[in-house]
Amino acid sequence: MDFFRKDNKRAIDAKIEAQKIAWAPFVFQAARVLRDLGILELLENSRDEGMTIEEVAGKLNLSIYGARVLMEAGLGMELIYLNKDDKYALTKTGFFILNDEMTKINMDFVHDVCYQGMYFLEESIRNGKPEGLKVFGNWKTIYEALSVLPDKAQTSWFNFDHYYSDIAFPQLLPLIFKDNPRQVFDVGGNTGKFSMQCARFNENAKITILDLPGQLGLAEKNIKANGLENRVFFHPINLLDHNAAFPKGADAVLMSQFLDCFSEEEIVSILSRAKESLNENGAIYILETYWDRQNFEISAFSLQQTSLYFTVMANGNSQMYHSKNMIQCVQKAGLYIDEDTDNIGITHTLFKCKRK
Repeated sequence: MDFFRKDNKRAIDAKIEAQKIAWAPFVFQAARVLRDLGILELLENSRDEGMTIEEVAGKLNLSIYGARVLMEAGLGMELIYLNKDDKYALTKTGFFILNDEMTKINMDFVHDVCYQGMYFLEESIRNGKPEGLKVFGNWKTIYEALSVLPDKAQTSWFNFDHYYSDIAFPQLLPLIFKDNPRQVFDVGGNTGKFSMQCARFNENAKITILDLPGQLGLAEKNIKANGLENRVFFHPINLLDHNAAFPKGADAVLMSQFLDCFSEEEIVSILSRAKESLNENGAIYILETYWDRQNFEISAFSLQQTSLYFTVMANGNSQMYHSKNMIQCVQKAGLYIDEDTDNIGITHTLFKCKRK
């Protein structure tokens, strides 16, 4: 990957990029408000005819001043342009802010979960703690708080988490079940969504979710609602407790978008304990998004920025890792990578790991 190995911008272009960064919080919030107040939708519906500021203000019951400052900001952000009649119309970028599912999910996650807390980035870097989490309450990690976060924050968090994992499922499940594992552990099973997919994919498999007690309550509710309580089981565990052993007898241990929630030292501990749970021919499956394995620069960029969410809001010590960092953790835990599969879903890589 050669995305980050050169600096060939002209000085004037570099200065322009610097200004965009300096004003980035203004740009983000203006784009979100243009979307949420319905201005972008109005302009989309007006097609090439465009609309005046006064027309937009009247349609949405906004002051002319309010519509004007937002729409003029939208010009500079290239969400809106002036057509031949000097009316405001939607650009292609504006179209994607309004309609693209990934963009909407990312924007809601940034606003509802991260935005206020990001003010405390410097404190988080210095202290090694998620100092931004205090905007929601007094917890050590966001995972303890998921079941009690404000509704909008909780919804945006789960939408963000599930969007990327759900797209990976169709490619992922055949890789996991090609060896026909009968006893499967889903570590960090969250709402139980992945476990339900596994249970439906292979009717002979029994799935056990390992997670914090608070999270298991939500997962159990979902499992029962889907009639899978005889196939999916629960094992409460604090995975940050290095003495908390995994149950024995796993043919497959699944860790989907999970290890990025931990520091490298914690990852080694978790993998070491997972290794001890395996049957003789069992395997650990690690599904993660590594920024160095991406096909597009914007994918790598998005993952690098997502790391700051972990720094400020989640736990203060984890990230979206470079693949070499995860490979080192796998090796330190006494495992080797038996299969390495890129290009799963949008951004994922699957490591199939076995005992050395």
